[in-house]
Amino acid sequence: MGERDDLIQRLTGIARELRIADIEMISEAGSGHPGGTLSAADMIAALFFHRLNLRPEQPDWPERDRFILSKGHCIPIVYAAMAKRGFFDDGMLKTLRKLGSPLQGHPDRNRLPGIEASTGSLGQGLSVAVGMALAGKLDGASWRVFCMLGDGEVQAGQVWEAAMFAPRHGLDNLTAILDHNQVQQTGKVADILDIAPIADKWRAFGWRVVDIDGHDMGQIVDAIDEADGVTGQPAMIVSRTTKGKGVSWMELDPAWHGKAPDAEQTERALSELRGER
Repeated sequence: MGERDDLIQRLTGIARELRIADIEMISEAGSGHPGGTLSAADMIAALFFHRLNLRPEQPDWPERDRFILSKGHCIPIVYAAMAKRGFFDDGMLKTLRKLGSPLQGHPDRNRLPGIEASTGSLGQGLSVAVGMALAGKLDGASWRVFCMLGDGEVQAGQVWEAAMFAPRHGLDNLTAILDHNQVQQTGKVADILDIAPIADKWRAFGWRVVDIDGHDMGQIVDAIDEADGVTGQPAMIVSRTTKGKGVSWMELDPAWHGKAPDAEQTERALSELRGER
C-alpha cells in the first residue's frame, strides 16, 4: 500500500472508532443526537487527524486552526475526536450531558478548552467563522477557519448573510462544510424546505464549491486539500452523507435525530459498527 492508501485506511478506522465512542456516550447520557453525529464522523476524522493544525496540550496556541461546529447539537462526535487527539482523558466522555461536566450537549467554550465557539442556536456558526476569518486576514495570520453546518440549518437566513459577506471580503482562509445528511428534526429536508440545488446556490454566492460523497474518505481528503488551495474566495465542501450512517436501522430515520438508544439498541448499534453483524 502507498502512503495515500495508508492515510485513507487510518482515517477510515478512526471514523469507526469515533462512531463507536459517540454511541457509547449518547447511550450513557440517555439523550443526544445520534443521527447527525454519525453522518459527520468521516469528515470529523479527516479534519482532526489529517488537516487541523492544533496543539492539544496548548489549546489556545495563537497559530492553531479554528474549527466551528455550527450544528452544535452534534458535538459528541467532536468530543470523541478531541479525546483521541489528547485534549482531555477519554474517561471524561462518559460525563456527556452530566451536571457540571465540561462536555455539555452543546459546545461551551467557557467550560472546555479547545472549543472555539459556543454554538447550537442554529444558523449562527458561519457568522462566527466569517468573523474569525476576517480577523485572521486583517492580522496576516497563517491559520485557517473551518465551519461545519447542517443541511436543515442552512434554511436559516443568517447563513446566507454570512455567505454573501465572505466572498465580498475574499476570505480564502475559510472552508465551510455542509453535512448534507438529508434529514432534519421532523423529516426529510427536501420535504420541509428544500435547499436544492444547494451546490449551485453556494456557487452563485461566490464560493468555490467541492461536491463530494461525504462517506468516501478519499474524496474527503481530496476536497479538504483542494479547499486549502483556493485563492480569492472561500470554499464550501458539500459533503453528501446519510443521517445515522453506520447503524442500518438509524439511517435516514428522523426518529433518530434526537434520542438515545436504549441498552439493547446500543448493543445492536455497537455490534454493527464493530463489524460483528
